[in-house]
Amino acid sequence: MAKLGGEKRRTPSSRAWLERQIRDPYVARAKREGLRSRAAYKLAEIDAKYRLLKPGARVVDLGAAPGGWSEVAARRVGTSGRVIAIDVLDMKPIVGVEFLNLDFLDAAAPERLKALLGGKADVVLSDMAANTTGHRQTDHLRIMALAEAAAQFAREVLAPGGSFLCKVFQGGTEAALLADLKRDFAAVRHVKPPASRADSAELYLLARGFRG
Repeated sequence: MAKLGGEKRRTPSSRAWLERQIRDPYVARAKREGLRSRAAYKLAEIDAKYRLLKPGARVVDLGAAPGGWSEVAARRVGTSGRVIAIDVLDMKPIVGVEFLNLDFLDAAAPERLKALLGGKADVVLSDMAANTTGHRQTDHLRIMALAEAAAQFAREVLAPGGSFLCKVFQGGTEAALLADLKRDFAAVRHVKPPASRADSAELYLLARGFRG
């Protein structure tokens, strides 16, 4: 009976999300392959095309929990590279990943990271999404504010030539961030990997060749 009560209390949006999860081949694949989330395939597909995660690279994963992107990054950069995952939430350990329990918005965060790395990063990743309200415009503004903060963090910690990849939502204001990044990076583009649901407004901004 408790289970039935739980079903009745679900909102239409949560029921739709659950149905998508059940049907989603990437969710099933992640479970088979022991990955922490389907999001891992988004980064894997982007990296297969643009080759961001080179062996020996120093990578920072912002808002990393539960660790799907950190897992992929650690495998790609190998033992000669370094992956530092940053989050205010706890994260179970991942082989090859150093976890920093920290709010990246903290003013001291960039210096703490560079001290831990012993220098600057080659790649900054952000698959963060703000908590949703259900109001499309409000949610868009929230995710864009988070993306802009991640971009500013990237500017402070990236080495010349470095790359920045972050999640955004379509809605108009992502164009302003793209134009802003073009001033500091040699090449900036939108990317949408196959693992990103086609009916989702989710996009990624990829900026390469940081000018420093």
